[in-house]
Amino acid sequence: MANKAYVVIAARNEEKHVGNVINDTKKFCKNIIVVDDGSKDKTFQIAKRKGATTLRHVINLGKGAAVKTGCDFALKRGADALVLVDADGQHEPKEIPNFLKALKSRDIVFGYRRFTKKMPVVFRFGNKFINSMTKLLYGLKLRDTQCGYRALTAKAYKKVRWSSTDYAMESEMIANAGKNNLKYIEIPIETIYSSKYKGTTPLDGLKIVLNMILWRLKLK
Repeated sequence: MANKAYVVIAARNEEKHVGNVINDTKKFCKNIIVVDDGSKDKTFQIAKRKGATTLRHVINLGKGAAVKTGCDFALKRGADALVLVDADGQHEPKEIPNFLKALKSRDIVFGYRRFTKKMPVVFRFGNKFINSMTKLLYGLKLRDTQCGYRALTAKAYKKVRWSSTDYAMESEMIANAGKNNLKYIEIPIETIYSSKYKGTTPLDGLKIVLNMILWRLKLK
């Protein structure tokens, strides 16, 4: 499977980190797709120079849209496995072999961060609340529903492919996995935070929970 695995990296204004992420990823997977989501810095140029297949959104469309663009492109290239990695250095590429190994017996693999003091308190509280709602609404017992470090088979991607363009993509992917009874597993990853306020906000969290309810009721 590893020979047909593709790493998809959504990036926006990550010129400080994307080069190192690509360099480290090359050690574990040769197929790397970076989707520059409307960056105003040199993210695109650096990714291209580092040898990654680099796609570009002329304007910022959101993480969900960027990851989907990358995954769709990977499938056209014949990918049978996808690994989703953030461009900001919060995901250690050295974990990629662990994801691919776990994926051999599952449809989807979720990374989870241990809830330590490294995780901002607002994230810990919000994440636990969303985790509880995920269990209640979809029957998936996950420790970290908002962790974006994931791996899934090409077949699973076709079933969980989301419509959300923003950070809600992570929750919609889970909702679709639950609806389709996909086999899943969680594996631990190192908790790294390069920016305290990057990612979902409390308001984003409330929107995610509302969307989860609407998805369950099939109103969205």
